[in-house]
Amino acid sequence: MRGGPRSCESGETSELERRTAARVPGCWRAGVTSGPRVVAEIMSSGDGQHSQALTKPTFSEVQASSIVESVFGLKVSKIQPLPSYDDQNFHVCISRTKDTTDGPSEYVLKISNSESSKTPDLIEVQSHIIIFLRAAGFPTASMCRTKGDNITSLMSVDSGSEIKSYLVRLLTYLPGRPIAEIPMSPQLLYEIGRVAAKLDKTLEKFHHPKLNSLHRENFIWNLKNVPLLEKYLYALGQNRNREIVEQVVQLFKDEVMTKLSHFRECINHGDLNDHNILIESSKSAFGDAVYQVSGILDFDDMSYGYYVFEVAITIMYMMIESKTPIQVGGHVLAGFESVVPLTPVERGALYLLVCSRFCQSLVLAAHSVQLYPENEEYLMITAKTGWKHLQQMFDMGQKAVEEIWFETAKSYESGISI
Repeated sequence: MRGGPRSCESGETSELERRTAARVPGCWRAGVTSGPRVVAEIMSSGDGQHSQALTKPTFSEVQASSIVESVFGLKVSKIQPLPSYDDQNFHVCISRTKDTTDGPSEYVLKISNSESSKTPDLIEVQSHIIIFLRAAGFPTASMCRTKGDNITSLMSVDSGSEIKSYLVRLLTYLPGRPIAEIPMSPQLLYEIGRVAAKLDKTLEKFHHPKLNSLHRENFIWNLKNVPLLEKYLYALGQNRNREIVEQVVQLFKDEVMTKLSHFRECINHGDLNDHNILIESSKSAFGDAVYQVSGILDFDDMSYGYYVFEVAITIMYMMIESKTPIQVGGHVLAGFESVVPLTPVERGALYLLVCSRFCQSLVLAAHSVQLYPENEEYLMITAKTGWKHLQQMFDMGQKAVEEIWFETAKSYESGISI
């Protein structure tokens, strides 16, 4: 990198230009990383143009340390890369000084890719949501302010042929284990559903002058945009998987798109998967392990959606690692409805929305493999069990799956969960 990075504090004046990053959820994450995601030629959320390939930052550990020290005023004692795909993340340990004796000692430095860095309004709103939720009692990271008292800083790098800019943020490192590492229990699934609903409900009170940046009309990971999957079906070839996806997309058009006006709108986290939720355990009075959510990660998929979208997305991801996937939905739903009961219309769409989220993840993963065949094993983590679960749901049919989910959820009303 010729010339090294130059810092320019990012205030609150930039306009949202476009969003072009597509994500493949279900992959592992560490700390507060934004997780693996893959580049696809996804329509932008603003101007309808197709994206160019994202450029992942390539800062060295020495350069990353320099950013922490020069921009945030903290002395680095240890730094190491964290997993990510198109962004760059570092786990940072800082040296204690007389000015930092009481503060956190571990952070995550997040360096957004050059394309995402063109949407400072969106990143700013997401960052303020993290701050808002923490103030409301949620286990989200704290944002470290720059020496100029901003929450982001724009780094300009002369790469030789052009100057590229990258938004950087520093967040506290959250302890805990991803729930992917913990055997799923009804208690834990209920708790996750409850947290998902509380998060969306709390965000009803969030206000920001650039909140409209969360209206990401063509964002491929918003459940409303399931019909956009049709342009990527080629990646599946001609097989039963494709036939199922085609049927789900058509049902979505016929039975969900026509009911959107009846769903209650809210801000969705949009990616509450089993690697974006951290947990810590404690002992109950009977000596059993009781799990509490200790961290909520990765707010990069946030957008305006609906309450029923959040619970559907959460159910889908909790099914991925479960040995009894069909049973999962009822426990998550019970937890969610303990805070936000669904309306009959929303409940009636839940089965199809869960199927649709499976389709989003599986189709876009297959498309990504076409672009990056060398990363096939890495990108297809969700697909290992995802296709099997989707096929099982589709074969059982809506009525049979709903009966299991709704009876399980109802059992919580009497205090006897099944």
